[in-house]
Amino acid sequence: MYKIQEGCTALAGRPPPAEPPAVEEPPAEEPAASPEPEQAPPRRVYAPRTRKPITVEAGGRQVTVTSLDRVLWPDDGLTKGDLIDYYRRMAPLVLPYVVDRPQSLHRFPAGIHGESFYHKDVDYAPDWVETVNLPSESDPEGINYLLCQDEATLVYMANLGCIELNPWNSRVGHLDRPDWLVFDLDPGEIAFGEVVRTALAIHEILDSLDVVHRAKTSGATGMHIYVPLEARYTYEQGLKFGLIVGHLVHNRLPLITSLDRDPRRRREKIYIDLYQNRRGQTLAAPYCLRPRPGAPVSTPLRWEELASDLDPRDFNIHNIQERVDELGDLWRDVLGPAADMEAALQRLEQMWQGQKA
Repeated sequence: MYKIQEGCTALAGRPPPAEPPAVEEPPAEEPAASPEPEQAPPRRVYAPRTRKPITVEAGGRQVTVTSLDRVLWPDDGLTKGDLIDYYRRMAPLVLPYVVDRPQSLHRFPAGIHGESFYHKDVDYAPDWVETVNLPSESDPEGINYLLCQDEATLVYMANLGCIELNPWNSRVGHLDRPDWLVFDLDPGEIAFGEVVRTALAIHEILDSLDVVHRAKTSGATGMHIYVPLEARYTYEQGLKFGLIVGHLVHNRLPLITSLDRDPRRRREKIYIDLYQNRRGQTLAAPYCLRPRPGAPVSTPLRWEELASDLDPRDFNIHNIQERVDELGDLWRDVLGPAADMEAALQRLEQMWQGQKA
């Protein structure tokens, strides 16, 4: 177990050209349901249908699992056994993006239509499951966050009913310095084609800044765009950079985008959420399943795939393996060299001044 306390560092270079106004934190929104896929291929049968505990091998460890026949996706007939089998198969792809990152466990013991809950403070786990104790204002003893370090821990989490994976953006050892900057595109009552249009506007700006960036479906209704930071900058520095880009995009697409954090004032727009770039915030990890009909997967994309008819439901538990076999890991650059934020800020100043002129 680790005991971590972090400090902040400062970024040399010019400050952002403008400071966006602070707005009150909005309440969480409920995602809209998605239809099931037309056809589901036969799924792997793990063991005889039983609720008795059994052990499975995962990464060289024996992991106890239960209720493999419990249905988690009723419309699709997918069970906990299917969930565990998915994460066993996808572990080599998933693990690089979750190792050493505190997890906020989102558990669905009764399936996607049942009651779910968040579980952060892990008071019991097998002795091979790593945790990290982090200071908390609400708990003087700190919070024991689970760290998903290996395939066995992935299976352990899936057995707890964790359909999705929600890691921090930063790792143990530099928890105040994220490995990436996130643009979270969160649509209201608006077509997904407009989400694509907004993502392409961000893409155009970041491309002009020579900043590496990658996009993925959220696995629900939105999209995520990540910029590698390589833990070189603080959350505050990444947030300031992202907010400038967000304002530039909003100025270009004012009818379909919003930076207003109150969902009541952006119901028919796409919220460009930059406030996920704060310590302790989480987003669905790449290649993780989502608790929605059809068992969609948060899937990395090629930029040429972003078209008006893109449908995030097309990427799911049934076809993601075939896609990865063909294209490889499209997300690997996110763990690559950091963007040069100082040079990018200089170019952003020029773009900002050009829009104000």
